[in-house]
Amino acid sequence: MTITLDAPRAVRKHTTGFALGLFAFVAMMIGASAPSPFYPVLQQELGFSSATLTGIFAVYAIALLATLLVTGSLSDHAGRRPVLSAGFVLLAVSMVVFWHADSVGMLFLARVVQGAASGLLMSSLSAAVVDLEPEDRPGAAATFNSVSPLAGLAVGALFGGIVLDHASAPLVVVFGTLTAVYAALAAAVWLLPETSPRHEGLVHSLRPRVGIPVAARPAFLRSTPALVAGWATGGIYLSLGAPIVARELGGTDHVEQALVVTVLTGVGAIASYVARRESSRWITIFGTTALAVGTALTLVALAMGSFWAFVAAAVVAGAGFGTAFLGIMRSITPVVGPHERGELFAAVFVVSYLAFGIPAVAAGIAAPHIGLATTTYVYGGLVVVLSGAAAALRRYGSTD
Repeated sequence: MTITLDAPRAVRKHTTGFALGLFAFVAMMIGASAPSPFYPVLQQELGFSSATLTGIFAVYAIALLATLLVTGSLSDHAGRRPVLSAGFVLLAVSMVVFWHADSVGMLFLARVVQGAASGLLMSSLSAAVVDLEPEDRPGAAATFNSVSPLAGLAVGALFGGIVLDHASAPLVVVFGTLTAVYAALAAAVWLLPETSPRHEGLVHSLRPRVGIPVAARPAFLRSTPALVAGWATGGIYLSLGAPIVARELGGTDHVEQALVVTVLTGVGAIASYVARRESSRWITIFGTTALAVGTALTLVALAMGSFWAFVAAAVVAGAGFGTAFLGIMRSITPVVGPHERGELFAAVFVVSYLAFGIPAVAAGIAAPHIGLATTTYVYGGLVVVLSGAAAALRRYGSTD
């Protein structure tokens, strides 16, 4: 049976498809954070510099952003299923390359392929989850589009750390498992109903650009400061968290190094779910305020040299990270139709990864020259100011 845009009710009742979309989102983000604990190990084994490690981090963000700019609205024109399937095939390939990486060049290749796959998947998966939202659960898609990526990041970091500490063949366990999961998802997405049938404009959509549908522009612009603040905060923990724990706070186990990322993103997922019934404005104000306070506490914990104070600060920052993103998704998700969702979510993730990637890469370059602690103080101070400004703008700006 051909599903057209005239049958939204039939699509929305496809609760199995909604669950599959959420699982796929979580699985994708597990792959984004699971390799992180391996980088210091591979750095020792392959003997590359900290600058090279920064480059390995950077090429992922560059590939992801480039793919988003070119293909962000592709699933609006070509259909969700073929784009999702291609993305998971590429993701499986990247895991195989990680699994067998024996040189710096292989690591760069793995990251480029993973970034391209993630760029294909992020906007199309977010759009598919909204398309398949159950009719009797309005707002569920916005909530779970916020919860799922954070939950995946939390599970992936912890999974990688535990396996590194306890498994005899950690590369096989992590990357072999993820390869199998992504290959299965590449096939499983064809079981979903097609919620965005093919229509004209496919070639035109491939021009590199960031497009924001007209109906979404006011909400998007209003949400941008909070979006930047949230992902810049995430950049501190995801790029500098493990090195800070290892070098400044005495955390020698891989699980301890992964715990900071797990706490930040795991608490973010829980906080998003708990706050789901509040207004988008209240959620965003709370989130950006918690980001500012949590990041300030992180710097205090670093100055104290206390690992557990650092983890406690991550709890506060994580609550802000999750709820700030939820408030944004709640503001923008309802204002566009199915044929514009891929384009809108592509714009969201382009801004997110610019806010996450550029400061994190700059910090990675600066750390060898001015020290990891000093770099963190400068980065964290900027995030505190940015988060506080975002909270004030939302508090004293519009009243929606």
